Amino acid sequence: MARILLLFSILLVTVSACNNKQVTEEKDLLAKVGSLKLYRPEVASAIPHGITPADSLLFAESYVHRWVTDALIYQAAEKNLDKEKEEIDQLVNDYKHSLMRHKYQEKMVRERLSANIGEEEKQAYYKANHDKFILENNLIKGLFLKIPVDAPGLSDIKKWYKIQNSASLEKIEKYSVQNAIIYDYFYDRWIDFDKVMDNIPVYLTDPVQFLKSNKQVEKTDSSYCYLLNISDYLLKGNIAPYEYVGPQIQEMLINQRKVDFIKTFEENLYKDGVRKGEAVFYDEKSR
Repeated sequence: MARILLLFSILLVTVSACNNKQVTEEKDLLAKVGSLKLYRPEVASAIPHGITPADSLLFAESYVHRWVTDALIYQAAEKNLDKEKEEIDQLVNDYKHSLMRHKYQEKMVRERLSANIGEEEKQAYYKANHDKFILENNLIKGLFLKIPVDAPGLSDIKKWYKIQNSASLEKIEKYSVQNAIIYDYFYDRWIDFDKVMDNIPVYLTDPVQFLKSNKQVEKTDSSYCYLLNISDYLLKGNIAPYEYVGPQIQEMLINQRKVDFIKTFEENLYKDGVRKGEAVFYDEKSR
């Protein structure tokens, strides 16, 4: 242990001087298990920046202890897994092959495939695939406010939020800057009704019937007043509006392009490999 402490004392003195240089001289050797070696720069570079010298020493000791333990386990595994070693080597090789293939395909996609999808293409896909865009949730357009119960002018905001005109909206915006905890304007976009209702302490036994019968939700508890004005709604089971599924269509078309690109790329690579003689085939007669 004294020898290890001495080595770590030297290590701590030279941490800043090492500056991550990959020195592999024998004088920098800290531990060895079989053919595996641990050098000073590896430990130095692992020590977190900004910790005290004492904590650095403890970290370094722990690092070497873990490294020696792992190395001993690996060495024991090599000695005792002779039968499994070939299988492990094959698994490692298969994983490396798969990883390199995946990385190369990603590189080709980044370099050669445009991710720009035109609006006309997206709309054409939407029209041809309505069955893929059936709503699973109720959607609404509207306005939602969450305001402290002790906020001034609460009676006024309860009138304004029900009126969908520019004058009322301007008053609501000015009021919300100083008083609202949540101000969400979504008259111009569709939002999941359930996600909005998650912000309101109201339990609806039949959301569909509620949407058919109500335009407003107004609820007050001990802390807040919750105001929701619904200007439009779409019930689950209907075809989702294009503006709601536009981002989804964009992703679907990009993914399809990637699939088509990789398929074509692989087919062309195969043909070129055969044509250039890089791929050689053998059968029993030619052996």
